[in-house]
Amino acid sequence: MAMLVACSTSMPRQASAPRTPLLLISIDGFRADYLDRGLTPTLKALAENGVRAEYMRPSFPSLTFPNHYTLITGLRPDRNGIVANTMEDDRIPGQKFTSWNRDAIQNARWWSEGTPLWTTAQNNGLHSGIMFWPGSEAPVHGSYPEFWSSYDKKLAGVSRVDAVLEWLDLPIEKRPTLLTLYLDTVDGVGHRHGPDSDELDAELRIVDATLRRLLDGLVERGLDQSLNIVVVSDHGMVSTSPDRVVYLDDLLPESMAHVVSFGVLTGIVPKRGHRREAEAALLADHAHMRCWRKAELPARFHYGKNRRVPPLLCLANHGWVIFDRATLAGKSHFSYGEHGYDNDDPDMRAIFIAHGPALRKNVVLPPFDNVDVYPLLAHLLGIRPEPNDGNFDEVREALIESTR
Repeated sequence: MAMLVACSTSMPRQASAPRTPLLLISIDGFRADYLDRGLTPTLKALAENGVRAEYMRPSFPSLTFPNHYTLITGLRPDRNGIVANTMEDDRIPGQKFTSWNRDAIQNARWWSEGTPLWTTAQNNGLHSGIMFWPGSEAPVHGSYPEFWSSYDKKLAGVSRVDAVLEWLDLPIEKRPTLLTLYLDTVDGVGHRHGPDSDELDAELRIVDATLRRLLDGLVERGLDQSLNIVVVSDHGMVSTSPDRVVYLDDLLPESMAHVVSFGVLTGIVPKRGHRREAEAALLADHAHMRCWRKAELPARFHYGKNRRVPPLLCLANHGWVIFDRATLAGKSHFSYGEHGYDNDDPDMRAIFIAHGPALRKNVVLPPFDNVDVYPLLAHLLGIRPEPNDGNFDEVREALIESTR
């Protein structure tokens, strides 16, 4: 794996003394109740010997890129600009943002509405090592993390762990204080086979063994008592079926509207002269989805003001998906697990686990929103956070100092 180093375009302030390193781990698609299946003893031990939340509520929409950028910026998707996994922006003509479009992923213009924590850390004289976190491949506000790698889906979890451990082996004056680790296979298996499959259970065991490798590596380096670890997921997963598909082309001819994205949350732009027809077709009552004008979305979604949000949005009911026939027929396989649903849906719940010298033991926090993680991360790094949507008071009880 090629490890890249990039320098900030601005001169960071020098940190006055070494800080306790912080490792933020994301297990993509790890639904909160997976922790109760008895298949992840390493993760369970971290939770029982540290701090965990009853569950963490993802931001809307409950999709991968929006929620990862929320976790690292403290801004909800409507404010951080990553409003969906697939989006368009007329200020960036000719380029559609998708998770597989490398040019878009590496274009800082898509990410510039938020400031990732690694940028703030570097501006405070701290080094960062970012393993595959969304946004880390673009020079957001002019700089990359010092250490980062281009996303490689085929790179095994153990290799990702070994890269993080190598960063921790660097001399202390070069060693990252902020590190992230992204593990994506639970999400991938959940999509392909569904959240209740034997394959998903097997993958939970594999990911737990990967975390065991990480913790053993920390022990070998004498860092197990001098590193703060925060483990999160971005969303949960819902079982889906080919028998639960809303076919949008039965309601809305292609001549009337441009569909930005299909799936659970579908964004639609009426074509010139067809706005009223498109609205009449979509805003009516439907058995398995609900549609809104962007300005009329429920306030609790905190969503719809960003210009990248399409004018019309349709959200599938629990366990349903939205496609047209041609798009679904063109997929290589049907996804038997999905996310993107209402972020209050219990199956969208994410995990939060924290363990380390600054964190309490045997503590369970009430549910909180994932925007609240960001001010906690900044506090653990000892830096002033950027303006954000989080509430530090929601997570303050995770800290040992809160009991003094």
